[in-house]
Amino acid sequence: MTVRPLIGVSTYLEAGTRWGLWELEAALLPAGYPRLVQRAGGLAAMLPPDAPEHAAATVARLDGLVVAGGPDVEPVHYGAAPDPRTGPPARARDTWELALIRAALAAGVPLLGICRGMQLLNVALGGTLVQHIDGHAEVPGVFGHHPVKPVPGTVYGDLAPEETSVPTYHHQAVDRLGEGLLPSAHAPDGTVEAVELTGPPWVLGVQWHPEMGTDLRVMRGLVAAAANAG
Repeated sequence: MTVRPLIGVSTYLEAGTRWGLWELEAALLPAGYPRLVQRAGGLAAMLPPDAPEHAAATVARLDGLVVAGGPDVEPVHYGAAPDPRTGPPARARDTWELALIRAALAAGVPLLGICRGMQLLNVALGGTLVQHIDGHAEVPGVFGHHPVKPVPGTVYGDLAPEETSVPTYHHQAVDRLGEGLLPSAHAPDGTVEAVELTGPPWVLGVQWHPEMGTDLRVMRGLVAAAANAG
């Protein structure tokens, strides 16, 4: 029997979550994330916020890492004052996920950042963010779609060489690229929609939400890299 690569996925940590009779703090992950990992051939493990000093030991147990979407990155991490339209900070997630990203890069563990995860990857490497753009989250709470055009010769361009319509919901974006990052896809308005490092390890960030669609190519790329690295 083929052993599926173990893919860790970072989670939300939310207070006042209700199910049945209970209302408690909960570590949450939209089901699309583990389903996407599973459909791509991986075994999904949830990684709720933890102390940053545990990040290296956590990553050492994984074959691959997904940093999931979620709230805005606190601007202090890239030396900016908060814009009035930037959401409230998620400090436990910021600290934990930045530590996970740095640990994965140091250990050579394949990494996929999704939406917020791509932005955190950029910040972890010294980049900055645009704190508000229009046109990428038109209806509150509803995922839209728009095309992304790959950059030929990149990891993403090899995975998806044609222009592709992707599920999208975000109001922040990459501004100055972090050290070593290359843009590998753009939206029609020029927004950077994917970034990557020249590997190894395999490192890709996408601004859209593949877990909300049916295209498995990005996650299959991570799972294949995790299998080869393991």
